[in-house]
Amino acid sequence: MAGAWTRKEGKSPSGGLNERGRASLKAEGHNIKRPVTSSEAKHSPEAAQRRENFRTRMCGMKEKLTSAKTAHNPNSRINLALKRWDVKC
Repeated sequence: MAGAWTRKEGKSPSGGLNERGRASLKAEGHNIKRPVTSSEAKHSPEAAQRRENFRTRMCGMKEKLTSAKTAHNPNSRINLALKRWDVKC
């Protein structure tokens, strides 16, 4: 059976994964961390770099891999994740 990160119980309604989803990925050997907000990035250059890398990657995915309908839907998973990271594309 697939991990919780692939099902609704592992996904956060506000975008991204919740603790249960991150725990199921960790059990599979992945090293996933929680989102970095803008206030956290101000205090740590490593967090700021991680946040910038996420923004670059996800904005590129949004532009190239989503339909126009999904890209403009505020409730799509990609837009919810960007909102949770407090990132603008």
